[in-house]
Amino acid sequence: MSELRCDGRVLYWLQSEPGSGCARLWHLSPGGPAPVAGVDGAVRSRVNGYGGGAYAVLDGQIAWVDEDQSLWWQSPQSRARRLHFSDGGAWGGLVADHRRQRVLAVREQAHGQSLVAMIRDGDLQILHSGQDFYSAPTISGDGRLLAWVSWSLPDMPWHRSQLWLAQLDKTGRVDRARCLPTPAQGSVQQPRFEGSGLMVLSDHDGWWQPYQVSADNRWQRLNNTRSDHANAPWQLAECHACSLAGGQEAWVRFSAGYGQLWLSGPDEPFQVAGDFAEVRALVRHGRRLACLARFPDRQDAVIEVCPETGQWATLAGGARVPDAVVPESLQVPAPDGGHPLQVFYYPPVSGQPMPPPAVFLVHGGPTSATYAAYNPQVQFWCQRGFAVVDVNYRGSSGFGRVFRESLREQWGRADVEDLMAVARVLAAQGRIDARRRFILGRSAGGYTALMAAMSGGEFSAVGSQFGVSDPMSLRAATHRFESGYLDWLLGCPDTHPDSWHERTPARNPERLRCPAIFFQGRQDTVVVPEQTRAMVRALKAAGAKVECHWFDDEGHGFRRAENQAFMLDATHRFFTEAGQ
Repeated sequence: MSELRCDGRVLYWLQSEPGSGCARLWHLSPGGPAPVAGVDGAVRSRVNGYGGGAYAVLDGQIAWVDEDQSLWWQSPQSRARRLHFSDGGAWGGLVADHRRQRVLAVREQAHGQSLVAMIRDGDLQILHSGQDFYSAPTISGDGRLLAWVSWSLPDMPWHRSQLWLAQLDKTGRVDRARCLPTPAQGSVQQPRFEGSGLMVLSDHDGWWQPYQVSADNRWQRLNNTRSDHANAPWQLAECHACSLAGGQEAWVRFSAGYGQLWLSGPDEPFQVAGDFAEVRALVRHGRRLACLARFPDRQDAVIEVCPETGQWATLAGGARVPDAVVPESLQVPAPDGGHPLQVFYYPPVSGQPMPPPAVFLVHGGPTSATYAAYNPQVQFWCQRGFAVVDVNYRGSSGFGRVFRESLREQWGRADVEDLMAVARVLAAQGRIDARRRFILGRSAGGYTALMAAMSGGEFSAVGSQFGVSDPMSLRAATHRFESGYLDWLLGCPDTHPDSWHERTPARNPERLRCPAIFFQGRQDTVVVPEQTRAMVRALKAAGAKVECHWFDDEGHGFRRAENQAFMLDATHRFFTEAGQ
């Protein structure tokens, strides 16, 4: 589930179909949760490659982006109409402008991005342009003010970004747009209005904390808790806070790898009790709060919370999974002596001999995080006698700006050191078998997994799922959004050529210490097939035991259930043989 919205009293959200992985638009109808009639096919934004804000609801009218990035509009009294073809671009960050009966969006074209408004007859109005990237447009309740976030290359939005505020004239055009710089260098996200007051999350003081910003650029912190109140903004329309009736506020706070839900009370804020792994997409639903919640032992859910008591109920989803293994959250000392590493340890099902073999999972990003949310692939391993170790290594989000930026020019080093340190600590504690440790990563996580397998004898086998093996090749072919990211992670190749060579698995195949299995989609435009093909050739030439599987119908990320099942079974067989 993703992108929860509220239009009047009706809740909408995106929900992935189990077989295809495509996101469909659902709503909470009088008869219960149901797909929205007339919105056929997948709803998906591709702005920046990661999307977000793929639809908006305007008094019962729905604007949405389909799989091929065409923009559609549907009214309750009429059939869906295509307003704009993709023309090779993309749309995202859709938000309703109720006063003018239009929708605002981020439009991405080959030459750049712009902030636009469109009405249901398809007319398009450019509101702002000239910045490299735009996100999070939000409009005040009276329709007079507009705020958004922008950033410029080579930065990513969590490195450095700017908050903008503008008045809208009678025609709805932007008048007197102003950048409101943070008091110190930082990144901002998720601006929103409460009345005429502008709220935003900023990490210029070390953590993504909530601030109120005045028109003359005075910043007042609203919460002194030294914790992140959001995760890294890979997508355009995240929402980790909202205002409720009577001036009450709701927000998310990340602590020790968990996303906690908090409410302001008459005296002190209080945490909503619940076994939440993560909470997001907060919206006001009448006099209550609605949000998306993830749990360790049940499916994702739409929940509704009473702001006065904190009691909550499930509105959709949330089915409990029998016999699900719930992780233990551990703290492991960091090799650099800094912030401890947060680790989720999933034991194998009871009755298995100890210590068990272990699969180490490496999250992607790498500026992302892993949570204790229910994951069928984790349960697959636990049910087959493996422990699973999921690590928030240096560079992960949710632990403050310093921890997040500690991966700068250290990718393939700091993250690898952290994984190897965790492997040694858990083996010493008897939680895992030191002779049967395996490592598995997707995308950027596949790169870290390969580097870890090349850096010592800690792991018995490695698995890469559409993983990066040649950063230089990726740098030459990557899309505009991440065009400066690899230099931030590895240093500039012009000034650090030896460092790049050292941290390129494809150029050091002889260093691999264990068997390797690869899975690659032939339609992948991020990690292109030739990158994996070249890595496999190099490893075979170096005498390594290698296996590679190709999916004709997959891109960057495997969406089809049958392909995911095949991948799990093949990896289980491969790891089991390697551990004998």
